Amino acid sequence: MSKSSKAVKKPMLLLFASLFMVSVALTGCGDESNNKAASTEPSKSPGSGTEATSKALDHSKPLTITVFDNAANYQGEQKGWYGKLIKDKFNITLNILAPQIAGDQLYKTRSAAGNLGDLLIVNNNQLEELIPAGLIMDLTGKLKNTQNLSKYVDNHFKPFNAAFQKVNPDGKIYALPTFEADTSPTTYSEQIPYSSPIMPWDYYKGVGAPKLNNLDDLLNVLQLMHEKYPKTPDGKPIAPITLWKDWDSRGTMENARWLSNWYGYEQPEGTTTMQLNAKGDVVPLIDDNSMYKKILQFYFKANQMGLVDPDSPTQDWNKVSEKLTNKQVLLLWYSWETGFYNSIERGKKGDGNVAIPIADTHIIQASDAYYGNGRAFAIGSKANDPDRIMEFMDWLASPEGLRYYVNGFEGFNYEKTADGKFKLTEVGQTAFQKNTPVPDQYGGGGYQDGQSKLNTMIISDFAKDPLTGEFYNSNYWAATIEANKTALTTDWQNTYQAENATDYYLKHKMIDIVPNINTSLGSDSSDIKNKRSQISDYVKNTSWKMVFAKNQAEFDKLWEMMKKDVTGLGWNDVFASDTEKAQRIVKMRADALAKK
Repeated sequence: MSKSSKAVKKPMLLLFASLFMVSVALTGCGDESNNKAASTEPSKSPGSGTEATSKALDHSKPLTITVFDNAANYQGEQKGWYGKLIKDKFNITLNILAPQIAGDQLYKTRSAAGNLGDLLIVNNNQLEELIPAGLIMDLTGKLKNTQNLSKYVDNHFKPFNAAFQKVNPDGKIYALPTFEADTSPTTYSEQIPYSSPIMPWDYYKGVGAPKLNNLDDLLNVLQLMHEKYPKTPDGKPIAPITLWKDWDSRGTMENARWLSNWYGYEQPEGTTTMQLNAKGDVVPLIDDNSMYKKILQFYFKANQMGLVDPDSPTQDWNKVSEKLTNKQVLLLWYSWETGFYNSIERGKKGDGNVAIPIADTHIIQASDAYYGNGRAFAIGSKANDPDRIMEFMDWLASPEGLRYYVNGFEGFNYEKTADGKFKLTEVGQTAFQKNTPVPDQYGGGGYQDGQSKLNTMIISDFAKDPLTGEFYNSNYWAATIEANKTALTTDWQNTYQAENATDYYLKHKMIDIVPNINTSLGSDSSDIKNKRSQISDYVKNTSWKMVFAKNQAEFDKLWEMMKKDVTGLGWNDVFASDTEKAQRIVKMRADALAKK
C-alpha cells in the first residue's frame, strides 16, 4: 500500500469542496484558458478537441441530443451558463432523461422500444444487454479521429470493453468508462475518504468535542448538538440526520449502504444481496450480523431518539441539498457534501464541516478510478448525427472541457497567477454555495443552477491539467492550499495531529485502500433478473419501514419477516450469483496489487 500512503501525504483536507465535488451531488458531480464562452464559433484553441473535426462537421443546424443519463439528478433541457456554452460552441442542446428522477422503468421502456437515446451514460452491467441488442454504436473507428479520446484507447478503453467478452468477442469499443484518473491503479489521492463521519466543527466543539468510540457515542453527541443548536441563526430547523429515498438504486437503502463502508464492508456495483470486505469475505445482507443490519439499527435508534429528519421518507435529494447549503444537517457522510456550506471565509472563523473520526470504524476505500468508475458513455445506435456527438464527447475529455466542467470559467470562477497556474477568484470560492448570479454574457442565471447536469465525466478531476501541471480539482491547486490555511484547518490538524482525514485514518490503521475495479460482472439471466428485482424492491421498502418502526419489537419483526420472505423470492439463487461476482472482484484486486 506504499503508493496509496504516499499519495495522501498532502496538506489538510481543503474545507470547502471543489466545484466538481459538489456538482457531483447536485447536477453534475470544464473549461478553457481562452474561455470563449460567448463565442458563436467552435473553439480552435489547443487541446479543445475540436481542431481535428470542427472543419469537417456542419454546425449550422441546431442539434438536440437526448441524453439517457443514469448519473443525473436533473431531468430536462440543460440551461444556464453551461447550456449557453455548448450551444455557442457546438450549436447543440442537451435534453436529459434521468432514471433517478423518472424511475428505473424508464430504462426498460426505452430499451424495449429500441432507442434509449442519442448520448447514453449507463451502468456497466447494462452494457451486457445493450451491446447484443444492437442499441449502442461501435465507436472503434470514430475514436481514431479524435484529438483527446484517442489518447486513452489502448490503456483504458480497450481493456474496459474487452471485459465484455461474452457479448463483445471481437473486442470492439462500444463504451468509454467514466472518471478515469491518470495516477495509478493503486493510488488514493483524496484528502478525505469518500464516505466517513463528517460534522460541523463549531457545533462539535460547542458541546465539548467528546471522543467518539462507537455509533452510540455518535448518537449521543448528535443529541447534545441538536439540543444546543436546534435552529440555524436565521431560524431554519436543524436535523441531526437527514435521509432520502431517490438514490436507492442498488436494491438496498443507499444511506445504509454507505455507512456500512465505515466498518469495512462495501456493496459492489451490480450486486444487491451481499457485502464484501477488503479481505474478500462475503456476508449476506440478511445475515443477523451483517453491517447492513447494524446501520439500519443505528438509524432506527436515531429515529427513536428524535434525531432523524421527519422529512426523510418523502424528500428527494434536491431538498436535502438545500438543507446542506443552509447548514441544517449535523451528520454528513459523503466527502463532497462539505462543499455545500464550507468556504474559506467561514473557515477563517472556524466554521465548517470536517471529518470527525469514530474510534471503532475501519473504512474500506477504493483507490483512484484509474480504469473508470461504474458507468460508461456510449452513443445510441439510432443517434442523430453521431459524429457531432463524438465531437462533443471528445471536447468533454479535453483540457478545455474539463476546466469548464470542474471549475467553471476563467475570469469568473478562477484566474491565472503569475506563475501560470490557477487560483479561485473571490466569487469562485462560494459561487456554488451562493448560487452566484452569472453575467449575462455567459448565460445569466445562478451559477449552481447552470452547472453541467450530466453529473459525470469521462476523465477524472484527478488528472493533470497540461497547462498548469496540477489536478483539475481546485482543492489541490497550490493557491487553494495556501488560501485554505484557516483557523478551521489548523485547529483540526492540531486536534488530530494529522495533515488531513485520510492521513489520520492511515496513521491509526483505520482504513483499507483497495484497488478500484471497473469491469463487467456479467449480466443476469432472465430468471435471476426477475428474482433480483422483486427482492430489491422488498429489501428497500422494508429497510425504510425498519428505520421508522415504532419500537424495537417491530424492527425485529420486520427483519425476521424480510429474511423469510426474500428466501421465498429466490434469495439463495441471487446470492449465489452475487457471490460469484464478488470472487471475480477479489481476484482482480489481488492481480492489481501483485502488479503494483
